[in-house]
Amino acid sequence: MRRLVSAIAILSLLSGVAYAQTQKPALIGEDGGLQERGLARVLYWNPRQDTAHGQFAIDYGRPAWKKDYDDPAKFDQLTKGKVWRLGSNFWTALDTQLPLKIGARNVSAGYYYLGLRRSADGATWSLVFIDPSKVRSARLDAFQIERAPVEFEIPMTVEQGKGSSEKLTLTLSYAKETPKDVKLTIAWGKLQLSAPIQVTVGT
Repeated sequence: MRRLVSAIAILSLLSGVAYAQTQKPALIGEDGGLQERGLARVLYWNPRQDTAHGQFAIDYGRPAWKKDYDDPAKFDQLTKGKVWRLGSNFWTALDTQLPLKIGARNVSAGYYYLGLRRSADGATWSLVFIDPSKVRSARLDAFQIERAPVEFEIPMTVEQGKGSSEKLTLTLSYAKETPKDVKLTIAWGKLQLSAPIQVTVGT
C-alpha cells in the first residue's frame, strides 16, 4: 500500500510539472510594436569630384528614461559592474566605411554591435564592441548582452551638468573647419558620456 501511495504521489508530481510546462508555449514571436530608432551619421563628400569619400553611422533604439533611475541606489544596482544594453529593441550598431580612432583605440572599417560597461565601483564607463557574427551564431537578443563576448572596449568621459535627456540620444558633432575630428556623445537622463573620434578619410 505504501509503495502504491508513493507511486501515485510521484505520478501526480510529474503530471503537475508536465502540465506547468505545457502552459508555456515552446515559441512565441515579438515584433516590439512601433519602434523609434535614432541614427547618428557623418558623411564625407568631395564637392570638387561630386562624390562620397565614405561615412559612418550608429543606429539605435531610443528608450525613455524612467523616474526609478533618478534614485542613485537603484541606478547603481542596475549598472555597476555590468555590461549594459545601449538602446532598445534590436542591437545598437556602428557601421563604418572608414578607419576610426575612438579615444586611443584604432577601430577598423566594419560593422559592430555596441554596449556600455560600468566599472564595479561606478567611477568609469566604457563603450563596448561586440562581433555581430558571434551574436548571430548564438542567436542572442540585445536583452542578453551580458552573454555576448566582448571584443574590446574604449573608455568614455563622464560629463557633468549637461541637463537631462528624456530619451536616449546619440550625437556625432564636429566643427565645420575640422570635420575629421568628431565627438561622440551619449545622453540619457542625467547621464552624459563622450569620446573623441578621429576619422581617416580623403587619403
